[in-house]
Order: sequence, then structure tokens, then C-alpha cells
Amino acid sequence: MTHYRLPKAHDFEHHVAGKPTHLITLENNRGMVVGLTDFGARIVSILVPDKSGNPTDVVLGFNTIQEYLAADEPYHGVTVGRFANRIANGRFTLDGETFYIKPNNGPNALHGGVGGFNTRVWDRRVVYKEKADFYYISADGEEGFPGKLSVMVKYRLTDDNELVISYRAETDKPTVINLTNHAFFNLNGEGEGNVLDHQLQIHGDAYLPVDIHQIPTGTSESVANTPFDFRKLKPMGQHITDPNDQLAKGNGYDHNYVLNADVTTAQLPAATAISPNTGIRLDVLTTEPGLQLYTGNFLRGNDRGKRGTYYEKHGAFCLETQHFPDSPNQPDFPSTLLLPGQVFHSETIYRFSIVK
Repeated sequence: MTHYRLPKAHDFEHHVAGKPTHLITLENNRGMVVGLTDFGARIVSILVPDKSGNPTDVVLGFNTIQEYLAADEPYHGVTVGRFANRIANGRFTLDGETFYIKPNNGPNALHGGVGGFNTRVWDRRVVYKEKADFYYISADGEEGFPGKLSVMVKYRLTDDNELVISYRAETDKPTVINLTNHAFFNLNGEGEGNVLDHQLQIHGDAYLPVDIHQIPTGTSESVANTPFDFRKLKPMGQHITDPNDQLAKGNGYDHNYVLNADVTTAQLPAATAISPNTGIRLDVLTTEPGLQLYTGNFLRGNDRGKRGTYYEKHGAFCLETQHFPDSPNQPDFPSTLLLPGQVFHSETIYRFSIVK
């Protein structure tokens, strides 16, 4: 039997850009434990009981801050911002002015650019074992984005085995915003092989096709009769090697789903994943209009995880709740514009249970 534990708190006591970092632990009354750090306002571990009652860490990550700093994959568990996903050519226009974000993904700006929110140490306020609030002020012009942006990300652990993530932001100039969490999940347990046997369901009748640079073409297409149809539970990898132009462009699944309207109020699951090995079920609920399915296509075996296992291709999946990629350049997509006087708010819930 594999034994999982949280990393040690003293291994997260470090300094990044002169600010101290920490490990924060949340616990509930049903055996669920969540490890967080203020470096990137990120999830480090989520331990949930499997079908035999054994605690299982279902999130990829590392045991020390130094390992996060040196990682080949920089987005493990992070709060992504200012703008999750891709912005074509690292540029967009607001009120006739063009703004530039240095590309870090081919020609695109990905996940807020080189110095995105994942690289920052956030301020924190913790309520013992129950919740942790992280705060960050992004300066006007940071990474090329306009406006001073004040951001709060709140993690709350309930006795229903729900990790509730609430986002709030305000700006002093017109800007764009798209926040998400980038947890890499393996419900077999972190480092326990690939996730292609996981059952997956996504309540989205359409998805966004992409070009060769993985930028949406601007139209949505039905998932019917395509490898992208997860409207009913099926193995995540059932069609991942099918000859398909879109799968080839993403090296697997790396696409945004247009969620059905009835699942964008965080009342019903937008997506469900189940491990046939552990019986662990993850339901994702959200107020966001989109969900990026990513099947760990660029995990390359370079990162050694919490139990010493190297993270290989398809060793995890991400279900990133968000607005659509490249929205600032796509007028037909839901707007990501935030104006002074407005409050951005979004909520995502990771709910865990057991399928017997």
C-alpha cells in the first residue's frame, strides 16, 4: 500500500524575491487534508480517502519550494493570472491602445506571461484548518497588462470534502482578467502512472478548435461524433491517439470546452473524473463559461514528484475553469474586460467522493 503524507512545513520556509514562503494546511472532519503555499497561491497536496479509506494525494507537486522554483513544469497547482491560457502574439487592444505581453509559448503569451501570478509570493491570511486567503497587488504595467489589479484568492475546505476556490479582483484602469487554478490531478495518486484509464465526463456540447499555435479559430464546433465528446462518462484516453487534426495540434487534449449554460452557476458539476483504481471521484463546479481539458501532454519525465516518481506524459490531467483563450482578441467570445468600479468574481469547487 502506498503511503502519502503532506510535505514538511519547514521545507517551505524559504524566500522568493525577498518575500518569505510557507506551507499552509487545511483539514476537515472527514479525513481530507489540503496543503497550500503562498508561492503562486498554489495547491501543493490534496489528500482524500480512497475506497479503502486510505489517504491518497491526488495532486502532482513537490516537497520543497526549491523544487517548485527549479521545476520543468512551472504551473503545478498555481493560481494563474493575469490571464489564464493563451493570448495570440502576446498582444491585445483596449480603447485603441495596443498592449504587449512578452511571448512565452511560441508566439503566444501563456498564463500571464513570463512573470505571471505563479511566480509571485502572495500575502496571506489563514483561519486555522478552515480557510486561507491569498492577496496580491499587480502593478500597472506588470507583464504589460494595464491597470493596478488587486486580487484575492480564497481557499475554503468544507466537511462535504469540497475545496471551494473564490476569486475576487478590482482594477483602477480598464484591463483584461482570466483567473484559474492549474492543479494537475491523478486520482490514482500522484506519480501513479498515467491517467488515461480515468473516466471523464464534461457537460459541454461544443469545444473551440485551434490553429497550429493553439489559438482558437473564433468558432465553436459540436463535440458530436468527435474524440472531444465526453458528454457521457468514458475513459479519458479512449480516443486520444485517434487520427485527428485537433488532437495532433494539442499533442493530445489541450482544448477549451464551451460549458452548457446549466452548469455555469456552480450548482451542478461541469465535469467529473473517476479513478477505477482508487474509486476517487472528482466533480468540478464553476461559475465560468469555459473549461480547458489538458491531459499532461508536455510532462516530460523531468520533474521528480513528492514520492520520488518522475512525472511522465499523461501522468495527470487538468480541468481549468476559465473564460475562453485569446478572448481579448475574439469579440464573439464572452468578455474578459474589467473596468474601474467593477468587481470580478468567480468560484470553482473541487468536490471529492467515492464510487464503490
